[in-house]
This record gives sequence, C-alpha cells and structure tokens, in this order.
Amino acid sequence: MSLHFEDFVLDHVSTSRGRTVTEADIVNFAGLSGDFVELHMNEVVAAQGPFGKRIAHGALIFSISTGLSVQMNQIQDTVVAFYGVDKLRFTRPVFIGDTIHVVKKVTGLEQKGVDRGLVTFETSVVNQNGQPVIVYTDKVLVKARA
Repeated sequence: MSLHFEDFVLDHVSTSRGRTVTEADIVNFAGLSGDFVELHMNEVVAAQGPFGKRIAHGALIFSISTGLSVQMNQIQDTVVAFYGVDKLRFTRPVFIGDTIHVVKKVTGLEQKGVDRGLVTFETSVVNQNGQPVIVYTDKVLVKARA
C-alpha cells in the first residue's frame, strides 16, 4: 500500500528490486530518444573509447530508476506530481548485463497545504558491485490524509 505524506520518516532508507540492463533496452531507448551516439550503438567505436565497450545511455538508466522507484510502491497510489530533480550526476558507466537497483533516503518533508506534502529523497542508482552509477535529489508531491 502506498504511503501518505504523514507516513514518511526522515532518514528512512528503502531499496528497490534489481533490474538487469539489456541490449534491447539500449536499442529501444535509442529508437525512442533518437540518441544513436556510437558509444551506445557501435561496438567497434566503443571498444576504442574510454570505457572499452558500449555503455547504456545515462538518460536510460535515470528512466529505469524512476520505474524501479515506482515499483517500490511507496507513492504509486498517492503521488500528486513529480516535483523535480536536482544534482543529477552520472558517476559510473552502465554496461549491457549490469544489474542496477535504487536506494532512496528521505531527506526532507514539507507540508504543502492540508491535503499534500513534498517529500525529498537522496537517490542512488547502484550496480551489482555496490557502486553508485547515478546520484540525484528528487522531490515528489504526495497526498496527505484528510
């Protein structure tokens, strides 16, 4: 069951399930976004690049992180609006076959009227080796109990 604003607790940490990034994810994202940069799409060129092989789009991994966050079922039924993202950083590459998960820590709670509140999270997307690949601060407006 989704959480209302009053259910969130400062410094509480939640972790999502994992998800493996596939070739199909990269190809489909390139088709949707129009981003066919060779670091993502060309194995020969990518092999000569800084990572030695193809990497996933940073925007793809961010998008996957939003989906994993929703699947945590903290706000699925109580979300009013996605309020924004700050300090988005891509800290490590993600390769085909890497498995990522999301770690969210509640860092702010602000009542926004009687029927809603703003929850701020420090979010990390972490690979199978425990290394953060993306970090950001996100804010979500959620329903409060009437």
